[in-house]
Amino acid sequence: MGRPLTAPGSAHLGATDGVAYLLDLLARDASAVEFERPVVEARTAGLPAADIDALERAKQVALGVREQLQSHRRREAELAALFQTASDLAALSSVDDVLAAIVRRARALLGRDTAYLCLNDDERGDTYMRVTDGSVSAEFQAVRLPLGGGLGGLVAQQGVPIASADYFSDSRFHHLNTIDSAVRSEGLVSILGVPLKRGAQVIGVLFAADRRRRAFSRDEVALLSSLAAHAAVALDNARLLAETRSALISLERANDSLREQSRDTELAVIAHDRLAELVLRGGGVAEVAAELADVLGGSVELQGPTEMSIPLAPGQCSVPVATGSELLGRLVLTRPSQTRAADLRVLERGAVVTALLLLFNRHLAEMANRGRRDLLEDLLTGSVTDADEISARAAHLDADLTGELVVVVCAVPRHRVDSEQAAAFYAGQRRGLSARLDGHLVLLVPGTDPGAAAREAATGLARVLGGPVTAAGEQVAAGPSRGAELVRAHRSARQGLAAMLALGREGQGATTADLGFVGVLLSAGDSGARFVQDTLGPVLDYDAARGSDLAATLDAWFGEGGHLGRTAAALHLHPNTVGQRLSRVATLLGDDWRNPDRALQVQLALQLRKLLPA
Repeated sequence: MGRPLTAPGSAHLGATDGVAYLLDLLARDASAVEFERPVVEARTAGLPAADIDALERAKQVALGVREQLQSHRRREAELAALFQTASDLAALSSVDDVLAAIVRRARALLGRDTAYLCLNDDERGDTYMRVTDGSVSAEFQAVRLPLGGGLGGLVAQQGVPIASADYFSDSRFHHLNTIDSAVRSEGLVSILGVPLKRGAQVIGVLFAADRRRRAFSRDEVALLSSLAAHAAVALDNARLLAETRSALISLERANDSLREQSRDTELAVIAHDRLAELVLRGGGVAEVAAELADVLGGSVELQGPTEMSIPLAPGQCSVPVATGSELLGRLVLTRPSQTRAADLRVLERGAVVTALLLLFNRHLAEMANRGRRDLLEDLLTGSVTDADEISARAAHLDADLTGELVVVVCAVPRHRVDSEQAAAFYAGQRRGLSARLDGHLVLLVPGTDPGAAAREAATGLARVLGGPVTAAGEQVAAGPSRGAELVRAHRSARQGLAAMLALGREGQGATTADLGFVGVLLSAGDSGARFVQDTLGPVLDYDAARGSDLAATLDAWFGEGGHLGRTAAALHLHPNTVGQRLSRVATLLGDDWRNPDRALQVQLALQLRKLLPA
């Protein structure tokens, strides 16, 4: 490769330069057709088949990267629109404004010619057009439809999304002249409709449509379904507020009913405002459950799909957590008092927010977790040692392994199945790596202060996971190849974590050095066990041979400041018995065991004995 190609206009583009040209196209987000140029010019210049094949493969890789980049940008825009919709609901001043924003975002995100929203009119017994965006036909904007007619009627009847790539040739639904005339006046061909639901009742349909034949993807169906759920929430809020105003007018005739309705409305508004604020400040699923539990006066648990087969206990109720046609789990409310319809509506709002957060967390975890986890596992197990390979993989993952690093080993709440996702997101924000090894989460992040890194990890992960996280950190020195140093630091951090848990320091972050003498002795390997045996050996051997407990007596005596009476009370023994045991200790260890230097060694050995394996 490398011979020049003659491009149109006598320009020359080498085969090697062709790859650089493809990268330049990616950088400026060029159209797909421009990626054909290096291959066409290579064939025109008569380059060898191997060179042309190489350029063809490079072109296919570049087009694949381009498609992935466009997919990520599209997904980011979708998530931003969903969170902006949640923000609109939090500041609900006009339901028409919120619905108009939802329809406008649906059209923009799906890239369709028009989007519109129809609602059922229970009084007139038909369906009317509430909001349109991109519509040019007055007939279409003013149409009223009989219930059950057209594609929207099928959506309302079945309660599921329905897409038609060619509306007029689709025989699945009943075509009516009034509907077909309005659709024809707008020039629509392909239509997607998703239901707006209040509980199990369909109250309207949200549509996206094109003026040419186009299919709808599963992602487009899921996105439009999420926007429809927000529209249903906005309409339900408006309905609740209208009911409140009606109850205030009839206060004298229905005072008791008004108080109940006011409570329901206040509960819905409080729950909605708190959940919206939580989402906007970046809260997690655990915080959503905590907010719901506080508002409803009970406990709320998110159960996964595998747990949904478990029957509910008395005093429990649940709502599904779903997006589009995918069931993600259920929210279970437990409390002694009876659950009312208003409580279920609040729980349903929480389910919508929970579904959005789960989708967002899944998206982030899928991007951050896989490659970082594999690289860290390879480093800790010694599967990869080549410095160039490590550097290349780290650069691909945007991980910084060039300077000083810190290993942090974390013990997390056992009931949290999403702890790996939380750790991956946490490490990715710091350009580090994460993995689960031997039941613990392991983080490898840039830094020079292992104590600070451990404390930050314990605090940050605990906030997301909703339970105490204990973390131990260890420094990894910089160098071209740090396999052995990384394994050593990982082992030391694991020992430090075990010591912290044994010392009752759950929920904290620290290093081995922060543990004082315990950390020093633990870091010395087998020296700690030898120190215990050298200091307490005669006492421990005596206890083992006779079934006595002189070591426990010594521990209590030191704990009570060397006071004979308090030690006897703590052990529920007579002072004379304690005195006899201490005399036996003096016989075994020597009369000078109470001297300050010896007494300190005995105390240290007693404490370290509790942390070492039996």
